[in-house]
Amino acid sequence: MLGLAVAAILQTQAKHTFDFRGEEFILDGKPFQIRGGELDPGRVPAEYWRHRIRMAKAMGLNTIAPYIFWNDHERSEGKWDFKSESRDIGKFLTICEEEGMWVLLRPGPYVCGEWDGGGLPSYLWKYPDTKFRSMDDKRYTDAVARYIHELAKVVKPHLVTNGGNVIMTQIENEYGSYPRHDHSYIVWLHEIMVKEGFNGKFSTSDGASVNMLKDSTLKGVAVGLDSGSNLGDWETARKVNPGVPIFSGETYPGWLRHWGEKDWEPTNVDGALQFLMDNKKSFSLYLVHGGTNFGFTTGANHGGKGYEPDLTSYDYGSPIDEQGNARKEFLQYRETLASYVPAEKFLAIPAPIPTMSIPAFDMRPLNDIWHSVGRSISTETPKTFEEVGQNQGLILYSTTLPKGTKGKLTFSKVSDYAVVYLDHKYIGTLDRRLGQKELDLPEGAGVIDRDLDILVEGMGRINYSGAMDSDRKGIFDPKIDGSVLKNWNMFRLPLESGWVSRLAQLRGVSTDRGQFFRGEFRLETTADTYIDMSKYGKGVVWVNGHNLGRYWNVGPQYRLYCPAPWLQKGKNVVTVLDLEGTEAKPIQGFPSVK
Repeated sequence: MLGLAVAAILQTQAKHTFDFRGEEFILDGKPFQIRGGELDPGRVPAEYWRHRIRMAKAMGLNTIAPYIFWNDHERSEGKWDFKSESRDIGKFLTICEEEGMWVLLRPGPYVCGEWDGGGLPSYLWKYPDTKFRSMDDKRYTDAVARYIHELAKVVKPHLVTNGGNVIMTQIENEYGSYPRHDHSYIVWLHEIMVKEGFNGKFSTSDGASVNMLKDSTLKGVAVGLDSGSNLGDWETARKVNPGVPIFSGETYPGWLRHWGEKDWEPTNVDGALQFLMDNKKSFSLYLVHGGTNFGFTTGANHGGKGYEPDLTSYDYGSPIDEQGNARKEFLQYRETLASYVPAEKFLAIPAPIPTMSIPAFDMRPLNDIWHSVGRSISTETPKTFEEVGQNQGLILYSTTLPKGTKGKLTFSKVSDYAVVYLDHKYIGTLDRRLGQKELDLPEGAGVIDRDLDILVEGMGRINYSGAMDSDRKGIFDPKIDGSVLKNWNMFRLPLESGWVSRLAQLRGVSTDRGQFFRGEFRLETTADTYIDMSKYGKGVVWVNGHNLGRYWNVGPQYRLYCPAPWLQKGKNVVTVLDLEGTEAKPIQGFPSVK
């Protein structure tokens, strides 16, 4: 009886209809052009969701296209969170509806998006034979089925068919770019979504080539093109999947940045917008607002010398910058769109979120890695982070070099950044980004038994291409002059925010690399700020227990965005882990990123 009552309520809530008519989208019986923009709730403090949605609407958009990051909602296997902080997807969809915005939902399960592992949960990497994005691995498909089941509980009330504002749901993401094309996998995903109650319209999203489209599109499912920059792209999609709407699923007004590259530069897409509007093509900007990869959520690409980790900031050069302000391109796009839809009265541009400076405050040594490790895990050969149940953070690998050991320390791979010590004294670093996999031991290293310690930072997992399949964290095949090093102790430091907040003040902290520092400042009022880390080397910053993300002196990002809701009147506490610096230096906040 209860099920019938719920069904009756959902029936009476239905206010709108969304359908396909040939290549057109039809909303409430009339042709509808999606003017969308990507805005991911997991990258924006929940307190600012409404502001960013209103900014997108003020630019002339009518639809929000959010990625849903599976691994942000299942951070440990079987434990689901759709309520805390920026994970309350139901609330986000409600705010979109309250602000008069439609939603093109992009739940993956794989999303790419410069997000750790493309949104797939880290526990899937625990098994060396996992086959991702495939019907050939029941472990994987069972995990996907559980995710879709849990997500459906949250999303179903918001589907347009149930009276909500979610007009379409995307199936997977850019599957045609993945090396293994298994059309049955896309068919299965569609079937399981329908089974779990996604009873509206669906879309896919792929590059505009036959090879990328042929195994990822489905009959009766709209085709999103990445990016669909000319009419020839539409013709290609039409040949592969005729009779369905085709739209630009990702029109790029900017691009991602990796550590060590140049700073963001927007790509002016006003001409692309004019093309899309002239030809009455639906589109979604990727991204209208990028936001921030707080904590350890950022991903990486398989490029350069094999690994290119992304910045903490996901500003992307989007028309709405990281802090929520309108770039000059925003104003240009708003003017262009307004010229095509004069009957629509655009929302006034919301007032900027206030920013502030924070005067320099002192930091002090707090603790170090040697005093903060937990119990050891003994193993003959080093295990990966995933094998011991850790996502990112740090693991300290320790062994003893017997008397007479000398030569070159080598690995087949170090994932992703290692600080190497002999008897707790720094001797060098290995950076996967630079392809570094070997280090000469110092003279005299083999005179007596020595402790060899390798502190490894796991950074973001590769989120694009088949290289993501094997991107496990740790050290691999350690040898000295070809002789295998065995008998290791591993010490986990996952750097969870609660654990970091409880770190005790110690006397006699190490003066070498791998230190925690802490400082305090007081505020009479709060506003957004950027914490400047240019005096430090490489590490992580927490403010009042909130992980702002990674900093690194290779640039181009030297300041980390700290939103006002994470600050408080009175005392504020900052904790820093630095893997390169050895001294506590003052820190200050600035009102802008530069």
